Amino acid sequence: MEISEVRIFLKEGQDRKLKAYATLTFDKVFVVRNVKVIEGTKGLFVAMPSRRLKESCPKCNFKNAVRSKYCNQCGTQLPQYIEPKPAVSSDNPQRQSEHRDIAHPITTDFREYIQKKVLAAYEEEKKTGPSQAQAAPKASVSSHSGHYEDDDIEL
Repeated sequence: MEISEVRIFLKEGQDRKLKAYATLTFDKVFVVRNVKVIEGTKGLFVAMPSRRLKESCPKCNFKNAVRSKYCNQCGTQLPQYIEPKPAVSSDNPQRQSEHRDIAHPITTDFREYIQKKVLAAYEEEKKTGPSQAQAAPKASVSSHSGHYEDDDIEL
């Protein structure tokens, strides 16, 4: 499986750790959005798309974010969350994660391949400057000359 296109969307704002979002196209037929380029303690790394873990309120069954103290629906104090299987974040192995990957590579080799392609595209996009990148997002790394059909990517 080859990455046929990487699109980088530079992120500016309050969150200084999040540097960019990436959209990856595999073999010109499968797209993965919301891959993040993050500045960690050991440098840049790629985080796969994830969702925030939720737990149900014992009283009303409303799904609240993990580690919430009170239910957002009924206001009941929630029991302390105990994670059944420790998950660690990639930038800080001591901290338990509140997010779970939606899609991720199985092998270390493929994870490294994705990281190499995304970070190379990120560096290339940074060279073009944020004003050009915001005006017209473009594919930073592409092995084909076709156009990307879905330009309506929300960040």
